[in-house]
Amino acid sequence: MIRSPGTVGFISRPAPVASSRLTNAIAASLAIGALSLCLVVTLTVLSIKVSMALPIPA
Repeated sequence: MIRSPGTVGFISRPAPVASSRLTNAIAASLAIGALSLCLVVTLTVLSIKVSMALPIPA
């Protein structure tokens, strides 16, 4: 087996996969999604607390 000169195992020069603009757009959309999920969970917890505080009509 003959190796190519300058290569060791699977180590090679990393190639850019996506542009930085696309990476920033994906990061921004993930951040917005995480914030909206936190908001939904917070509103759900608060509404459960409010509904438990109300008296049950008999």
